[in-house]
Amino acid sequence: MLNIPLVESTFKDLRDYIYEKSGIYIADTKKYLIENRLSRILQENKLQSYEDYLKFIKFSSNGKELSRLFDAVTTNETYFFREPQQLTVFAEGVLTKILEHKKGTKYIKIWSAACSSGEEPYTLSMILLEKRIQTTNFEIYASDLSEGVLTSAKRAVYNSYSVRNIPGPYMNKFFSNNGQSYILNDSVKNTVKFMKINLIDNKNMASLRGMDVIFCRNVLIYFDTRSKQKVVSNLYDSLNPGGYLFIGQSESLHNITRAFRPCVINKVIMYQKV
Repeated sequence: MLNIPLVESTFKDLRDYIYEKSGIYIADTKKYLIENRLSRILQENKLQSYEDYLKFIKFSSNGKELSRLFDAVTTNETYFFREPQQLTVFAEGVLTKILEHKKGTKYIKIWSAACSSGEEPYTLSMILLEKRIQTTNFEIYASDLSEGVLTSAKRAVYNSYSVRNIPGPYMNKFFSNNGQSYILNDSVKNTVKFMKINLIDNKNMASLRGMDVIFCRNVLIYFDTRSKQKVVSNLYDSLNPGGYLFIGQSESLHNITRAFRPCVINKVIMYQKV
């Protein structure tokens, strides 16, 4: 691999560009990470410097290279049934409360924001199906900034790492195995609508309204305070009154907003729109 240096001034320009386009904040200490992760892309495009790469990104018209940049600076680590305590509270507590609140309608809208390769929204779909909620009674939206992971999510073919936490009954019911990969059944695939959405883009975010539950887990860690406040405000606007927001177990809205009411069920914290 070529050893192309990333000079400080170019790193700052690149960091500012990433922030402008996505709200993702790259700390000074992450310069080495940017350098390492982008070096392969420079090689593939036969670019001689990071300065050339920045020009290439700015003037690339199809958006694909920008998606690759976002993929490179974020960690798309995800798997089915991640943070299971939250999922249990969603299935046994929050879902019941929402259905009671809706009384006659019984129609639920859920959004998995920053869904990566689809494991989270598909997990939510399987939970709803196991609760015997008819597919005509719920909608699941899933969004990400990266076209690459959305393409992977729509394929819904996974490796052993992704499926390692799936309970046996779910695996038997919803997956087939071709020896090397685990293929999700159409009965689950067809319940999720994937969209490319930038969480700091007000116009993008306005396309999703009337949500009962939003999962935006392990995403806020990539934003600085200003971007976090913008994202959370947009998520708030997308929720129905009384709707719930789940963020990562290690994340908090403390010092970000007071618009939500924190709720605790079985030691799991979530946030409710009041």
